[in-house]
Amino acid sequence: MFFEGSEKKVEVLVHNDNFSLLTDINDEFWAELVNCCHAKILSSISNEQCKAFLLSESSLFVWHSSFLILTCGETNLVNSVEYFIQQLGVDKIKHLTYQRKNEYFSHAQPSCFGDDIKQLSQYIDGTAMRFGAMDSHHNFVFHQNNGFQASAEDKTYEIFAYQISEQASKHLTREGVNSADIRQFLRLEELVPGFQIDDFTFEPYGYSVNAILAGKYLTIHVTPQADSSYVSFASNLNLIELLPIILAVLKPASLDVLSNNELEFEALTKANIPSNYISQSLVQQSLTTGSVINFANYILPKQHFSQAVILDVNANNHAL
Repeated sequence: MFFEGSEKKVEVLVHNDNFSLLTDINDEFWAELVNCCHAKILSSISNEQCKAFLLSESSLFVWHSSFLILTCGETNLVNSVEYFIQQLGVDKIKHLTYQRKNEYFSHAQPSCFGDDIKQLSQYIDGTAMRFGAMDSHHNFVFHQNNGFQASAEDKTYEIFAYQISEQASKHLTREGVNSADIRQFLRLEELVPGFQIDDFTFEPYGYSVNAILAGKYLTIHVTPQADSSYVSFASNLNLIELLPIILAVLKPASLDVLSNNELEFEALTKANIPSNYISQSLVQQSLTTGSVINFANYILPKQHFSQAVILDVNANNHAL
């Protein structure tokens, strides 16, 4: 079974004078927004500063003045952005960032990044960039050009782990595995002590978790199948400092690290990524918003020959 774990991601900040996304927009609106990209809401948790929706394909977080949505699989996230704009008006948007990772099965997607940007550009003027080499791991980022200046305190982090260890893959795909077991395996209590947790274990494989504490959040999405294993982490917690735990658990053959506005990126990665991981890509770019995006891809070099993978010519063509 193959599943596209790589996410598309949108972060929208709004002008919130006498207006709150958290208290003035009802759950039916968010359910329809999610439905527009062909996903659905499974559950939610909330506090006074944030509401977190667990989706059939990833997550949605809503604060008073912003929202963040990530979707995986064969979703068309740009349709949800268009719904938001059409319902509330483009003038309501203070700033928008759209991000999309390289996929395992890009040919199975309903659109590519170029298609998405053409659709967004009907409403928003912006700049598109690629972080990382086209023939390797990379992230596309489109951000609005409207004079917005980001706060120096607005920092976000993402970790993308590929080809997790055989031990981790077997543990996460074994029969009868449940959410409590996966929380313990991922060492969630160490990653987010005291956080409110909402998680879901998918059939036959897969796991998603949202964690919130005041305005802080962490979301993790696990696609554990050995042939296309992928685990993503997104947070406004410093995930680079948490990498020793993440790498000890998953032992991935490759990982991407992406940060927004983390000025100590080089020192942090050097301190927290073992020396046996070698960087293949290092990209740093200042945006018109005043923020800085850093992207790095690391691999564990192969020391020995492996055997070719035998394919089933009659199987789903996503794998061929």
